[in-house]
Amino acid sequence: MKKVDAYIQPRTPQGFEMLFTNFSAGILGAVLAVLGCLAIEPVCLALNSALEAGVSFLVNHGLLWLTSVIVEPAKVLFLNNAINHGVFTPMGMNQVAETGKSIFFLIEANPGPGLGLLLAYCLFGKGSAKESAPGALIIEFLGGIHEIYFPYVLMNPVTIVGLILGGMTGVITNSLFHSGLVSAASPGSFLAILGMTARDSYVGVILSIFLAAGVSFGVNAVLLKAFGKETDVKAAQKEVAAAKASSKGGLPVPAPVLNGSVILPKLAFACDAGMGSSAMGAAALSKKLKAAGLDIPVEHSAISDLPRDVPFVVTHESLAQRARTQCPDARICPITSFMGGTEYERSFRS
Repeated sequence: MKKVDAYIQPRTPQGFEMLFTNFSAGILGAVLAVLGCLAIEPVCLALNSALEAGVSFLVNHGLLWLTSVIVEPAKVLFLNNAINHGVFTPMGMNQVAETGKSIFFLIEANPGPGLGLLLAYCLFGKGSAKESAPGALIIEFLGGIHEIYFPYVLMNPVTIVGLILGGMTGVITNSLFHSGLVSAASPGSFLAILGMTARDSYVGVILSIFLAAGVSFGVNAVLLKAFGKETDVKAAQKEVAAAKASSKGGLPVPAPVLNGSVILPKLAFACDAGMGSSAMGAAALSKKLKAAGLDIPVEHSAISDLPRDVPFVVTHESLAQRARTQCPDARICPITSFMGGTEYERSFRS
């Protein structure tokens, strides 16, 4: 009955404003979708064709190994998926249709360069980087999560040289042995790559991984001993997470702070009925928290159904007093728009 009563109450000006905002967002989304199909798609297709033409030129002139100059730095900048799945995978599938295997699937997915880098950190790294490198090595090589070694490159950017030379070694090896995969290996782990290796390519593929790792290890070992510096792995990981969020169009937000300490209990997003507005707001807030690397549950609820012991409540400013009455001990974050934006961060720090 409470939810039914909430629906038959007179609409507030804020309700009309929110309705107008939602319809405006929908119309804007439709316009942008049409614009994307008519204007942006042709640009993307032209760019993709240009990249394919460049790769084809390198293949025809025996210079495919030069792609590592672009691919290895792009991986650290989180552009690897755009290059791998946007260029190499389509070209690889065309090559598979003709020859039954393709070298293109191994250019970005080869875990050898990252393996060599992490092994160099295991032996010649400093501080927390050296301590954490063995675990990262296992995750990168067997799990195929290449992102695990990106912070180590960020700590000592000079190591990108070793990664590039290792990547070149892998490509040259596969070219000499005419080895390839029958499909894209995702994630790019040693085991996944073996599962996708063509029957006549095991020797070349395995050599390409370990020779790439050997070159990357040798070069990075020298670079770390000559130029390596002790830095904080956790700080580097935060920078990588921020770069990843930015590459996907999101902006990482700071953790909610109260009296200088980080809050980790569950949050409650509340509106009149506990359905439409609060559900949308809870989804938006959850997305922001996950982008910041925080796994904090966000529940949505009607004001009248809020548990009295809930520690943190986000609600519209017109409902803030009702929330305080319902949950006198809770921290109340009043907002002016349920879809938030930077408003959430300001509320958390107020």
